[in-house]
Amino acid sequence: MTQTILEMKDIKKSFNQVQVLHGVDLTLNKGEIHALLGENGAGKSTLMNILGGVHQPESGVITLDGKEIKIDNPRISQENGVSFIHQELNVVTDLTVYENMFLGSELRNKWGMIDVKEMCRQTSEVLSKLGVDLDPKKIVRDLDTSYKQMIEIAKALLRDSKIIIMDEPTTSLTDNEVDRLFELMRSLKQSGVSIIYISHKLKEIQAVCDRYTVLRDGHLVGNGDIKDVDLAGIAQLMVGKSVSTEAFYHEKSSGEPVLTVKNLTSEGLFKGIHFSVAKGEVVGFTGLAGDGRTELFESIFGFRKKYSGVIEVNGTPIKINHPIKAVKAGIGFVPKNRKENAIIKDLSVIENMSLSSIKNFEKNGLIHSKREQEKFQQYKDQLNIKVHDPNVKIDTLSGGNQQKVVIAKWLEADGDIIIFDNPTQGIDVGAKNEIYQHIMNLAEQGKGIIILSSEAPEILRVCERINIMFQGEITGRFSREELTEEIIMEYATGSKREAKNIG
Repeated sequence: MTQTILEMKDIKKSFNQVQVLHGVDLTLNKGEIHALLGENGAGKSTLMNILGGVHQPESGVITLDGKEIKIDNPRISQENGVSFIHQELNVVTDLTVYENMFLGSELRNKWGMIDVKEMCRQTSEVLSKLGVDLDPKKIVRDLDTSYKQMIEIAKALLRDSKIIIMDEPTTSLTDNEVDRLFELMRSLKQSGVSIIYISHKLKEIQAVCDRYTVLRDGHLVGNGDIKDVDLAGIAQLMVGKSVSTEAFYHEKSSGEPVLTVKNLTSEGLFKGIHFSVAKGEVVGFTGLAGDGRTELFESIFGFRKKYSGVIEVNGTPIKINHPIKAVKAGIGFVPKNRKENAIIKDLSVIENMSLSSIKNFEKNGLIHSKREQEKFQQYKDQLNIKVHDPNVKIDTLSGGNQQKVVIAKWLEADGDIIIFDNPTQGIDVGAKNEIYQHIMNLAEQGKGIIILSSEAPEILRVCERINIMFQGEITGRFSREELTEEIIMEYATGSKREAKNIG
């Protein structure tokens, strides 16, 4: 007999007079992995924030283990066995691993002293279940993002939770770490733990989930067993129409090079990098985690200063040792971690838009607000940014809409070269196609576009030429027509490589 552990019935919620949830239902069974799906802004996070005690519903009933419950704050949620692994990592970077694991629930010995030894032991034990060998006393700021994600997951395991909400947990994990996470999820399911899994990666949903619930514009539009539906059907439910997976056609550019890189090397990160990007061209860089592509382009944008070699912009050699120099040279950079590097959460949507081009709105030392508002309205229409008031904080927007504001920022800066690092990370299928179309539009305006992505289908859909990296080197260069996902994997794992002197 299937046992229901959670029922959310007729949940309604609005913010600033905008209805976000319109009487949504969700049922979760004991020992199942349940996919919660929908586009950015569909209401998934709001529904889970209600279950996690972050928001309170205006109406509706939540029943947990057969008892009706009012979740007024996150502590009540946690006390009832609900753990929430947020997409935006909640680790405190200035604390150690074990301090993060036990934050707010520190262990004490019989004399009332903090028991560091026991907390370290339990931390190591739970991390080992995830296949992670990590010093519990290591400061979190020194860890890779994937380890920070593992700490978030380990915290949920430590609490011995009945229900674990996972919001895009694989965004910053390598393929091996994703496999380990899925094994762990299946093991938790066998032990009776229930998991609500939010992801835009539909193949992951198909691989690990039992049932699904789909929201669209705050309405429940479908639910059922994963085995009874195909990925195209789920995507159609999410978007409200069939979703194209065709390649975005773009006429090959024969323009002059806007960016040329010669023998770029940074010890331990990348070496001997040569490539060029022409006006109106979309060039891709792909590989596996740790291949060096992010570090390469962080160096080109001036985030990293220790490198040798030549960077030419529009034929002129330029030494870029600070992002300000990169922006002045006409280079824009959309980093993969929006929350940490692309937006300032405490600023409004409109302020984030004008950050890199404040001089465009300045007059006699003052900001010309009317011009700024007019310009934002133009980008709002052009990019279909969904926001009712541009003066609200940017972190109130969905991930897809935040990404569009970042694109607007670089449109306003009006550079010749724009680098996109995983441009659709954490973005739903419908918004992905919109982002791709905006990238194509930029190329048609003559911008040189560089796409960094770990997702082979994304690279094959939008790029004309593709560079594959392995351990800091370009091992293969192909046109889109020559390439398949299988070939990408051969070169990305180092099992094949082109001649050393490729140019």
